[in-house]
Amino acid sequence: MNLAGKRILLGITGGIAAYKCPDLIRQLKKKGADVRVVMTESATHFVTPMTLQAVSAHHVVNDLFDPTAELSMSHIELAKWADLVLIAPATANIIAKLACGLADDLLSTLCLATPEPIAIAPAMNQQMYKAKVTQQNLARLAERNVLIWGPDKGFQACGDIGPGRMVEPATLAVNIEDYFTTSNALAGMTITVTAGPTIEELDPVRYISNYSSGKMGFAIANAAAEMGAKVVLIAGPVHLDTPANVERINVKTAQEMYNAAIQQAQQSTIFIACAAVADYRAATIAKQKIKKQDNNNEIVITLVKNPDIVASVASLKKDRPFVVGFAAESHNIEAYALKKLITKNLDLICANDISNQQIGFNADQNALTLYWQHSITANEKKSEQETLPLCNKQILAKQLIKKIIQRYKASQNEKKN
Repeated sequence: MNLAGKRILLGITGGIAAYKCPDLIRQLKKKGADVRVVMTESATHFVTPMTLQAVSAHHVVNDLFDPTAELSMSHIELAKWADLVLIAPATANIIAKLACGLADDLLSTLCLATPEPIAIAPAMNQQMYKAKVTQQNLARLAERNVLIWGPDKGFQACGDIGPGRMVEPATLAVNIEDYFTTSNALAGMTITVTAGPTIEELDPVRYISNYSSGKMGFAIANAAAEMGAKVVLIAGPVHLDTPANVERINVKTAQEMYNAAIQQAQQSTIFIACAAVADYRAATIAKQKIKKQDNNNEIVITLVKNPDIVASVASLKKDRPFVVGFAAESHNIEAYALKKLITKNLDLICANDISNQQIGFNADQNALTLYWQHSITANEKKSEQETLPLCNKQILAKQLIKKIIQRYKASQNEKKN
């Protein structure tokens, strides 16, 4: 019983998926958890408190001002009792409340009062889920380290097809198990992440750069740190807060990032090159501002190649880490990603389509396709791929770190064999 002794506070809100909650409680109790239930008023229209009381073996509460509930366990004590608060189903309404810090019923009050982690399992109509305000609310919660599990895609009660189905109870139970067993899963590992753009000066006031915000790289660093890794974040010039428990090294140019990356890579278990590094720099940086010439409509600037950071790390002969690259492409994504994977000698590459405005530079969402190779004979390798669908970058980063660790462990086993 992997959840033996764990105390789960289940918050149920008014969505059709509430009918799955008795099964969820049963599965959590089967794994050894102690489960208490808090309902919103609207949730009682989908599943009865009596049913939930029977399967949980605890009185079910749904009224902030219920005097009998206050006598048995006040809402503050209940908030402190839990090891984890899970809201399932989590409607668009409760997600908006949590994002804004509202506390106008028992469940939302408990969420503000608890010092423990909160997880939500979104469940709503696919259009409500895709609405910009819902995605903004989810992004805000992810930044506060709220765990977001789901949603799944498929047929919905309203007849629509798309994202918005609550993750199945069995999956939620496994997610809770994973949470309690993987919070220190990367303890002892050092992971170096590069993030953001680099800038290459032309003169004292002008430079070459790109639109990278650094959000994806910072999210990856945060996810790795949350799982117990020692994380070094080599960041180009971005305006983002350093994630908790992450060592940050600020750089400006590609050469500065290269110097820091080579040094840190040799001390790392895994190296993740998420930065959008400028491919070229000016051969000569003008000491004075380049003045516009009235009689000349053109200007010629000679550019030279910058060092290829991820390829250089991957070519290290000594203390080479497991190397993950990124391919931000606008077309022929698979072909270019596989070419980079092979020619740069990477262990894994993550490709995304920057022509899609939903997931391009500066967006809060992203989608990735992962490519790697594994040996099928001594001299033959086979390419594999897996897609991580569109979601908030904070959520995607957690999914990505888990996939990277899977591939890292698989590569270690291949080397042993």
